[in-house]
Amino acid sequence: VLLVDGGPKIDIISFLFELLTINVVCFFSKKLTPWCFTTLSREQYEISKNVITNIIFFMSIKYINIYNNLVKLTRNKDLYKDFTNQDTFSDRLIFFLLHFAFFLKVYKKDNDKKIMQEIYDYLFRQLELSIREIGYGDQSINKKMKEYLNLFHAILSDIHYWNDLKNSEKHEKIWNYLENYKNIDYLIDYLDKFNDDLSKISLNSFIKSVSND
Repeated sequence: VLLVDGGPKIDIISFLFELLTINVVCFFSKKLTPWCFTTLSREQYEISKNVITNIIFFMSIKYINIYNNLVKLTRNKDLYKDFTNQDTFSDRLIFFLLHFAFFLKVYKKDNDKKIMQEIYDYLFRQLELSIREIGYGDQSINKKMKEYLNLFHAILSDIHYWNDLKNSEKHEKIWNYLENYKNIDYLIDYLDKFNDDLSKISLNSFIKSVSND
């Protein structure tokens, strides 16, 4: 089952959470059998630690440009000129999730499910790290990540049939997430163009390069 449709893999969420919050690192195997490094021999611990470190490093190198591209698009100053009040972290997060939702919508149809799952997991790990840098505690992080995952999947569901929606329907769906935005029509045009541009770019190109837009 492709967990992109339902959330990040349990083993990755659990491993990341424990890695960043406690000294004794526990993680789950594919069979969801709990493993704890304190129960392993020194040799087994070193092997397991090295394997996981290599996996994370490889994924960081492989998918960092996707994350950087989406962040760069999210920082587009033109997106923020039509807020009725000062934009907030929540507004910027919604722009990031909107870009990522369109990214998944376009690419998950014709690309390997395992790769799309890895991208999904990687980007939400980066998001969690960003939230930690703001200063949220462990309990707040867990709550926030659950809220953001629910928000993301709501957005993903709303834009699933984006190409078939009338402008009025698009307006209503986007406004539900950005009530503080006074020019939804501009944003719809922007998202239409972004959706169209993605369909002309291969996933491989997105992975290998950083957008100059």
